[in-house]
Amino acid sequence: MRRFLTPGWIGLHVLAIVLCGTFLGFGWWQYDRAQSGNDRSWAYTFEWPIFALFVIVMWVKMIRDERSGVAPAPKVIEEPAEAEVKREIIRRQEEEDPALAAYNRYLARLNSQGGGRG
Repeated sequence: MRRFLTPGWIGLHVLAIVLCGTFLGFGWWQYDRAQSGNDRSWAYTFEWPIFALFVIVMWVKMIRDERSGVAPAPKVIEEPAEAEVKREIIRRQEEEDPALAAYNRYLARLNSQGGGRG
């Protein structure tokens, strides 16, 4: 339970409480406006509490994920299919003409650094 009392989690708890209170307050405000004759406010009267419910659901989900040890999935960076072909072409160039291969590596390095004109 102590892990939910860290500064980051306390911030999330406070944010969830503030958002829920704000959304419920907006719903009450819209209900008052709807009672005054503003027909469009009837939709907002029900919409704002749904937003508050969404905050609660996501807050509970975050706590459950933390307790079960579910970590966000690591982002896997896959190599493009043509990368192997490009490496083979570069290998052949190095065998045939080392100067051309060095120049191509130089151009590739410039390209990867960005900073182009325009």
